[in-house]
Amino acid sequence: MKRIHWKILLSVALIGLSFSIYLINYSIFHRGEDTLYYFLIDLAFLPLSILFVTLIVDQLITRQERRSMFNKLNMVIGAFFSEAGTELLNLFWKFDANPEYLRANLVFNKDWKQNDYYLLKKRFKSHKPELNIHKGDIAHLKAFLSAKREFLLRLLENPNLLEHETFTALLWAVFHLTEELCARSDFKNLPQADYEHLAGDIKRSYSLLIVEWIIYIRHLHNNYPYLYSLAVRTNPFDIKASVIIKNK
Repeated sequence: MKRIHWKILLSVALIGLSFSIYLINYSIFHRGEDTLYYFLIDLAFLPLSILFVTLIVDQLITRQERRSMFNKLNMVIGAFFSEAGTELLNLFWKFDANPEYLRANLVFNKDWKQNDYYLLKKRFKSHKPELNIHKGDIAHLKAFLSAKREFLLRLLENPNLLEHETFTALLWAVFHLTEELCARSDFKNLPQADYEHLAGDIKRSYSLLIVEWIIYIRHLHNNYPYLYSLAVRTNPFDIKASVIIKNK
């Protein structure tokens, strides 16, 4: 309300100032026809000025706001992968019935171009992993997600994430999986239908997580080479990856 009131006062002041200048001009030179002539000339350019401000300046401001929002989103996404996402990939792929496919395709290279990441993202958007619920350590997965529950809730409460639908979908999938796992006291002798249900929840989170991880790695590659270096050296799908930098 105060902001609107301030704008009204400013508008009235500027209109009053403009009128006063025209009045002073007339009182000094007494050339009403010339004053009216130039007033109409200025008025004729007003629609063009509005067009310029609306289509060009506003677009520049919007682009800057989107860039700022994009940077904030990537900070949140970076915090997610640092705190939980990378380790989740490591836990999820242990349920994968065909982990060799990921090892063959998810080893990044510093010489990659934008198109390489685009093609990889496209490939994994259509990839449907097959999971074996008994292959991985589901109790450990539950313990990990349970410890990250508050962190996931804080991320979901972040209003900036409303601008990033796919990442929000990932968070909801992971949070739902957390709820499902925490609702069970143990995982021994569950009905097969229940195992299949949990496998479906893991598969949903796993598929979304891989795609968002590829997008995040591309962002690091383009903007933060030192963070990209660490991400490559901690890649859970690269059996040769090591956080230790060896002598060349």
